[in-house]
Amino acid sequence: MTEFIRKRTKNAKNDILSGLTVALALVPEAVAFAFVAGVDPLVGLYAAFMIGLITSIFGGRPGMISGATGALAVVMVALVAKGNSMGVEGEQLGLYYLFATVILMGIIQMLAGVFKLGKFVRLIPHPVMMGFVNGLAIVIFLSQLGMFKEIVGGEKVWMEGTKLFIMIGLVLLTMAIMFGLPKITKKLPEALIAILVVSAIVIFGNLDVATVGSFITDGGGDGLKGGLPTFQFDIFNKVPFNFETIKFIFPYALILAAIGLIESLMTLNLIDELTETRGNGNRECLAQGGANIVTGLFGGMGGCAMIGQSLINIKAGGRTRLSGIVAALTLLAFILFASGLIEQVPISALVGVMFMVVLGTFAWSSFRILNKISRADLFVVILVSTLTVIFDLAIAVISGVIVSALVFAWESARRIRARKRMKEDGTKVYEIWGPLFFGSITAFNEKFDVKNDPQNVEVDFVEARISDHSALEALFTLVNKYEVAGKTIKLKHLSEDCKILLYKASPKFREVIINAIDDPRYHLAENPEAFTKPLSEYKL
Repeated sequence: MTEFIRKRTKNAKNDILSGLTVALALVPEAVAFAFVAGVDPLVGLYAAFMIGLITSIFGGRPGMISGATGALAVVMVALVAKGNSMGVEGEQLGLYYLFATVILMGIIQMLAGVFKLGKFVRLIPHPVMMGFVNGLAIVIFLSQLGMFKEIVGGEKVWMEGTKLFIMIGLVLLTMAIMFGLPKITKKLPEALIAILVVSAIVIFGNLDVATVGSFITDGGGDGLKGGLPTFQFDIFNKVPFNFETIKFIFPYALILAAIGLIESLMTLNLIDELTETRGNGNRECLAQGGANIVTGLFGGMGGCAMIGQSLINIKAGGRTRLSGIVAALTLLAFILFASGLIEQVPISALVGVMFMVVLGTFAWSSFRILNKISRADLFVVILVSTLTVIFDLAIAVISGVIVSALVFAWESARRIRARKRMKEDGTKVYEIWGPLFFGSITAFNEKFDVKNDPQNVEVDFVEARISDHSALEALFTLVNKYEVAGKTIKLKHLSEDCKILLYKASPKFREVIINAIDDPRYHLAENPEAFTKPLSEYKL
């Protein structure tokens, strides 16, 4: 029991401190994404709390932080706007349609977990992963540039003069502390210390800079303070549960579910690599889905894994579920009890932390391998990075996977080979190498000369693999061509599963396929008496 407790508590200090740091970084992000979606800041903060807490307890990746994200917020804008247009002015019907959509999104995500679709993240190629990381780093960087703007005459304009220099100076100071502190000691969380130091300078120096409080009020919010999230009974009163509603919210729910799962599973994969551990994708799908159902019922805007905050947590030493739980509960404490203190935290400190996340997220190694990878892989990296910035993560990743799959199919199609030889009895043998599938069918057919071939022909598949239905159709067509020409064709060394499929396709294959035949690759192994000399006498 002592050993069990010791293992569970040895990282508690790092988990608690990293959780506090993450909670501070969650506030402006959740508020900003709520503004993007066109809803009240508390809707974003409640989502960050509920999703963060539930996924930390039940999710498939300890140490991963979830909450309201920009990737989902940009999709919600149209949903909320269209929903508001369906009701009278001031009714905020779009907000309740958003809650209903988030609930349906959660159901879809849970179904993905039930059917174990999380394992498909393994099919994402490394160039796609690298492009995703680079694109997301650029997106995080660009999102922080908006913090260098201020409200003048009701419009947002770039800072100028002294305000801009102070902002830049505080950002650089935050980054310098985060860069230098670990070189002195690794016992202190550099991000939290940097935020506290810069906050103290701003507060005691009475500097006129943007803070979390001014950020909320400038965006139209009333402040950070709020109560506990409450069950939204109005969802059932204001949103009619009929076919028209499902028709309206289902496309949004499906897109949100896809984006949420892709971002979460890819973030999980990235943290797996950083921590050299293995998360559970299917469990994460279930946890994300359940969290979104709860947050929709209790007035949150929905969310998924947050790569920026997850990396802050991991780099600050957070490794267990405790770090995420502390972050979520601390965020709730901010809302309930410490809103006044948190509103004094300068935005520049949080921007500096996020800039360090950008530097740590971007795969700088991609520049070193430009001349070492194929042009196709390089194209995929650039494509995914670009689409992540221009559109969203789901479009980028799906496009990257499709391009990678097409490149793989093209390269595999070029590997089909046929060696031709004649037997003493005049039979012509085609020895096939490579995968036979839809992409290689044309090249496969070009290997045969039905008109000029002798009376007897054998096709040897000992080094080939029949991969799909197109390959089976190609064999069926080939056999028919030789039979129409009045010639005999035999197929040998076909795999057992291929034989079964061919037998089902046509009874004639029972006459064409040679069954009782040995695989030449095992001839030596079948004659152990041939190895009579000591191993040292064989030339290898």
